[in-house]
Amino acid sequence: MRVLITGGAGFLGSHLAEKFLADGHKVIVLDNLITSTVDNIAHLFGNENFTFIKYNVVNYIYVKDDVDIILHFACPASPLDYQKHPIHTMKVDSLGTLNSLGLAKAKKSRFVFASTSEIYGSPQIHPQDESYWGYVNPIGVRSVYDEAKRFSEAMSMAYFREYGIDIRILRIFNTYGPRMRANDGRVVSSFITKALKNEEITVFGDGTQTRSFCYVDDMTEGIYKISLKDGIEGEVFNIGNPEEISIINLARLIVELTGSSSKIKFLPLPEDDPPKRKPKIDKIKATINWKPKISLKKGLIKTIEYFENILKK
Repeated sequence: MRVLITGGAGFLGSHLAEKFLADGHKVIVLDNLITSTVDNIAHLFGNENFTFIKYNVVNYIYVKDDVDIILHFACPASPLDYQKHPIHTMKVDSLGTLNSLGLAKAKKSRFVFASTSEIYGSPQIHPQDESYWGYVNPIGVRSVYDEAKRFSEAMSMAYFREYGIDIRILRIFNTYGPRMRANDGRVVSSFITKALKNEEITVFGDGTQTRSFCYVDDMTEGIYKISLKDGIEGEVFNIGNPEEISIINLARLIVELTGSSSKIKFLPLPEDDPPKRKPKIDKIKATINWKPKISLKKGLIKTIEYFENILKK
């Protein structure tokens, strides 16, 4: 099959490109590199089934050949990135989604949308399942990401209902692993880089807020299986690791695993920072027999090794 991945030079997109190629598919990556790097996909350039096009998907998308599956993964995904690029974030998950869906309609492609746990906002139920509508501040500092993703979900479902496009929506919870940027502002990469440098680690609030972290190999496998699964048109799936950990305990674990002398500093919580975030994954388990296999400790050790290597360069 021929697969097109928007944002395919990013952290998660590059792993997906690698996975599809490894299983014999042809892959086209579109990415404007605003928050990603060619380094993530450089090792794929020698593969005759791989094509990279530097392109901003907020513009009209034209592809000459047939496309069987479109994975729309283009969008700044960390709070640091989407608050630095608020207008672009909203454009890529409005105009970019519209253009990607238009291509899916023209090519009769399957459409896989990378949504996010952020559409649940500061959740009033715990854990969160797919039936929950969320509790989002529509004008807060995080709204450029939250509302853009919510709009994209609505647009995807409109194309499904009006045009019969085979869409499936993935609400992706926190993911970590190799190819994260050291300065992307995500909690795992931030804590690891600070710990490796023996610098002060910043924890917001009292650190009792919780998150669930899925290692990138597990996440890639789940997305891959959902992308290829027949008979799930118009369905929405949580995907992530339901193992929950407080931010303060995550910081302590990373300090321990790195053998760091870093101290922990506490600062006030940012606006609209959710107190809890944990996926209920019963639906995706039942659909593709998927669940995370890599423990947080094992995944962190792999991620620490990656950052040790890139920080030496």
